[in-house]
Amino acid sequence: MLDISTAAFWIAVLQIILIDILLGGDNAIVIALACRRLPEAQRRTGIFWGVVGAIGLRVALIFFALQLLTVPWLKIVGAVLLFWIGVKLLQPEEAGHDDVAASTTLTGAIKTIIVADAVMSLDNVIAVAGAAKGSMLLVVFGILVAIPIVVWGSQLVLKLMDRYPMVITAGGALLGWIGGGMIVTDPALPPSLFDSIPYAETLAAAAGGALVVVLGKWLEARTTNRAVVELAGNDSTKGR
Repeated sequence: MLDISTAAFWIAVLQIILIDILLGGDNAIVIALACRRLPEAQRRTGIFWGVVGAIGLRVALIFFALQLLTVPWLKIVGAVLLFWIGVKLLQPEEAGHDDVAASTTLTGAIKTIIVADAVMSLDNVIAVAGAAKGSMLLVVFGILVAIPIVVWGSQLVLKLMDRYPMVITAGGALLGWIGGGMIVTDPALPPSLFDSIPYAETLAAAAGGALVVVLGKWLEARTTNRAVVELAGNDSTKGR
């Protein structure tokens, strides 16, 4: 147990702040991506409940962090979920959704945020628990520090996505990158499996990011082409 008067305690504080900056930003991007299609008036509500979900999950998971490290297949399943969410978020907004009730859209965004946070909070929680060395004071501190990072980060990313659509692609690629890296570190896989591959985790992360972008763009093109064909068909029918 670390004492607040020791240098080790404050070193741990700095470590936790760095962890939250590096890993909390991922949650901010997910929240921003999930809320980007909401009306301006509902974005703050989506961000609020997304933050509540992210912080609530950290509180719930922090007590099981060390055990989660040893659960086989958990990271692999989480990686597949991240791939799916990343590809889904890259898809264009479908036509005919203008009449969808705002509450339904908001609920869908919140569900996406909660699922992604459930996966992405694992790394953050495990890292904070390791840096805290059993100190609940540091654990609580880590959770509190994460709140402004997620809130301000998601609002910043939302503004960037409105101005620069490429940020959406980068966000999807980030989800794939994290998922790819998680697969390599899953306890179900023997450590010797990747010993002969230099920078195996980095390569797997890059492959995951590329997979999400390529698959997402391919599906986006299919959806766009289908919409163009349907629109052309409708126009030709009206012309008769």
